[in-house]
This record gives sequence, structure tokens and C-alpha cells, in this order.
Amino acid sequence: MANSYELKASARDRVGKGAARSLRREGLLPAVIYGDKKAAMPITIPVKETTLTLRKGGFLTHVGTVEVDGKKHKVIAKDYQLHPVRDELMHVDFLRVSANTTLTVDIPVVFINEEGCPGIKRGGMLNVVRHTVEMNVPADAIPESLVFDLSKADIGDALHISATTLPEGAHPTITDRDFTVATIASPGGSQDADEDSEEAAATPAASAE
Repeated sequence: MANSYELKASARDRVGKGAARSLRREGLLPAVIYGDKKAAMPITIPVKETTLTLRKGGFLTHVGTVEVDGKKHKVIAKDYQLHPVRDELMHVDFLRVSANTTLTVDIPVVFINEEGCPGIKRGGMLNVVRHTVEMNVPADAIPESLVFDLSKADIGDALHISATTLPEGAHPTITDRDFTVATIASPGGSQDADEDSEEAAATPAASAE
């Protein structure tokens, strides 16, 4: 399961751009908690602690706890906004989660044993078709990554989603085929038509839905 975090928060009764600017001058950040068939809850969270949490990585895949005036809420960040120039956090949307919640999350792909890969030893190159895989996962069991072993991959081989062990209760949103995650390309970098088609079908990762 992905690492968790905890943030202190306070209920927010002021809304609008003016109120948001005032909060930021105080070192606070406007945010909202929504979902689970409950009313949205506007809150304020500390800019410094939230920024540190974001920069640790996995902000959109880690389930955390936001304590609002003494009451703890289990959440996952669904979206955040950055200042277009200063790259500073401007707003965060949190979704309430429970043990029964299923989330759609982009899970990073990790490759191991690259140094022992037969195809790479022969001059081939690892061609990553998908850097993340969109998956439906239980909120309390989000994997840190999907691991693919390259120890037996040779030039021309393709690693499909079936080549990794999926966590219990988790499955890709693409269910109609055993899609390609990576290939071992020849030294010239050429790929066959099927691999080119698969790469074209892959879309860049976006924030979790």
C-alpha cells in the first residue's frame, strides 16, 4: 500500500479569490474535501507542510489523513492547482475514501534486472510504451508501482501487462487485451507494426479520476 501522510486543517467559511489571497498571506492554502455522499467541506491547510507532501511524490496515489478541527478524514488528493508562473500550490481537492472505496489511479511502472537483461546486453534498448498504468484499485491497497522483470527479455520481446503480478483486487481499466508496457528494441531502434500501434494507443498519464 502506498505511504500515507497527515495534514492539520481548519474549516473554511471564506470563499472567493480575495479570501484565498488573504489565506496565502497567512501561510494557508484553500482546499476542499468532497465525496462519500456527503456535503463538500471547504478547509484550509498549511502551505509548507502540504508542499512538502506534494514534493515527496505520489501525492495523487497516496491515501492520507486530513484532521479538520480535531476530526480525522481519510482522503486521497484528486487534483491540485499550481501558480502558472511561481509554481506554487494554489488549491487542493481531496476525495473522502473508506475501506470499500475503489479508486481509478495511474500506477507507475518500474523495471528491475535491467543490467542482466539479455536483450540490453546485446545492444538493445528498453522502449517504455507506458510509464504508468491506469488501474481500478481498493483505496486501502494502492500499490506503489507495477514491477516488470527484464532478466529474460531479449531483443524483439514485448512485456505485456500479464508479465507483472497485480495486487489483489486491482485490475487495469483496459480489459479487452493484454496490452504492451515495454519492448526491447533492436540496436537500430526499430519496432514492428504491432508495437508502434500499441505505443500510439497509449495516452500520457493524467491525474486520477
